Amino acid sequence: MKPTDIAAPDYFHKVVDCQWACPAHTPVPEYIRLIAQGRYSDAYMINWKSNVFPGILGRTCDRPCEPACRRGRVEENPVAICRLKRVAADFKDDIRQRLPKPGPKNGKRVALVGGGPASLTVARDLAPLGYHCTVFDADPEAGGMMRTQIPKFRLPNSVIDEETGYILNLGVEFKGGHRIDSMKALLAEKYDAIFVGSGAPRGRELELPGRKEAAANIHIGIEWLANVSFGHVDKIGKRVIVLGGGNTAMDCCRTARRLGGEKVTVVVRSGFDEMKASPWEKEDAIHEDIPILNYMVPVAFKHVAGKLIGVTFQHVKAEYDAKGRRNLVPSGDPDQTIPCDDVLVAVGQENAFPWIEQDCGIEFDKWHMPKVDPKTFASTNPKVFFGGDAAFGPKNIIWAVAHGHDAALSIHKMLSGEAVDERPLPEVQISSQKMGIHEWSYDNDISPDKRYKVPHRDKVVALKDIRAEVELGYDVKLALGEAHRCLNCDVQTVFSTSLCIECDACADICPMDCITFTSNGEESDLRQRLKAPSAHPDQDLYVSSDLKTGRVMVKDEDVCLHCGLCAERCPTGAWDMQKYFIEMTHAGSTCPTKSRSAA
Repeated sequence: MKPTDIAAPDYFHKVVDCQWACPAHTPVPEYIRLIAQGRYSDAYMINWKSNVFPGILGRTCDRPCEPACRRGRVEENPVAICRLKRVAADFKDDIRQRLPKPGPKNGKRVALVGGGPASLTVARDLAPLGYHCTVFDADPEAGGMMRTQIPKFRLPNSVIDEETGYILNLGVEFKGGHRIDSMKALLAEKYDAIFVGSGAPRGRELELPGRKEAAANIHIGIEWLANVSFGHVDKIGKRVIVLGGGNTAMDCCRTARRLGGEKVTVVVRSGFDEMKASPWEKEDAIHEDIPILNYMVPVAFKHVAGKLIGVTFQHVKAEYDAKGRRNLVPSGDPDQTIPCDDVLVAVGQENAFPWIEQDCGIEFDKWHMPKVDPKTFASTNPKVFFGGDAAFGPKNIIWAVAHGHDAALSIHKMLSGEAVDERPLPEVQISSQKMGIHEWSYDNDISPDKRYKVPHRDKVVALKDIRAEVELGYDVKLALGEAHRCLNCDVQTVFSTSLCIECDACADICPMDCITFTSNGEESDLRQRLKAPSAHPDQDLYVSSDLKTGRVMVKDEDVCLHCGLCAERCPTGAWDMQKYFIEMTHAGSTCPTKSRSAA
């Protein structure tokens, strides 16, 4: 293998697994260290720059960072990254003076369709650069699905108001209660660019026998949640069936429990482990005495003279073909009818673009989705960009934020006369953490603590008030304990071939056996000759140039805990612990686009 080029900006970025997995590439270890130091406002601002909604995401994020967390290499549960983000939001000072100020207007106008996380991120990036950003939304207040589809017992209005307010106060014009009904009409208003962040606003229907006759008591999940959010619905029947296995279904069933549902049941066609709902969402539903029935497919809504009385289900089982593809087939058990007063249908969401005319230069694919460049988020109309659920279908808030950053960068480059498809490299700051022969500027003592549980409101109290937030968040003491579980994986082990005397002391002291001195070879061969053979080629091997004996140093980045023992043990300083602070470049950044050294 060739010596590893650690100067490539993405090399150590990929090693910071949590940040690499985050769609917005938030510098996770950096803000966790700041929380451990009690610097909550600083931690908040690092989050705000990258993920825009720390308080909202600290309660609702789908947490792609946590399955990637390096703590999961040594024990079952990763660091509670998401809930630590909330800590930064809960304990920060007044940070309004630290936010960007509206810049002098540059004469360019940008229209943003939809007031959700994608559009607000675009506005957040462009307004300080002098763009006049106008956000249009059918709802009276900003926030989009964050406000209408996430129950208040998970996300209070006060948090949404605060963090959307930070953006609108940058000089962004918000036109609430203003639905855009025609793309052609919007294009005719001569905006310099248009961003579509209208989400996936339509819940998927379930056309079964009895659907029309019993329509009065069969509700589409996301529409019902929005009606609850705006106060149009404040009660439901005592017996409720929720159809679907995603996070919307979990929100529906928990909301129904608070509106009078005494016997609320979730019924899912897949197995429990295959449900799309996040594990913690399922746990919360079960904790509130909501049973989840699996491998049951609805076949008919039962009614008497138009009054819903139940749903009939077919029992199924999963069978897999030679390629591992699942197929649900009847199990042979008799059909089962579950009595109910109301049904909430949460079997998926769909995009809806009836307002985009066919002759306005925007092409759609066979699934009726706009053709969008996945890197620039540009449509086939050069002035129109898409992001969030409107671009590639339903995902979650953090993906919408990431799309918004990239789309804002594209809009800024287009309106600056630059090539839209040339993307700036991330900004990388490197600093050695050495303070003495065996001293580091960070705490590299690995905490043995298991993951700390987030305190919850008493269940009896929580179920009586639909606006009472269930999760209470970490207090300062719990936050400190959880922060100490972070392994500081942004502090990298950097090896200097010229200083190595091949004493192998680092390999001897490594608790994970991730350092090997051996002869070079092809990667597949090397992976089998490591002290701890590597079965995960998705993580790189750090390979040195030839040492004096002809051997090379090989470190498996997959299992390294960044404990720094190799650097402490090395008698010549061949190993150094260097912090790599990696920030993605957004609109207005002056980062060069050509390759440059990160070392």
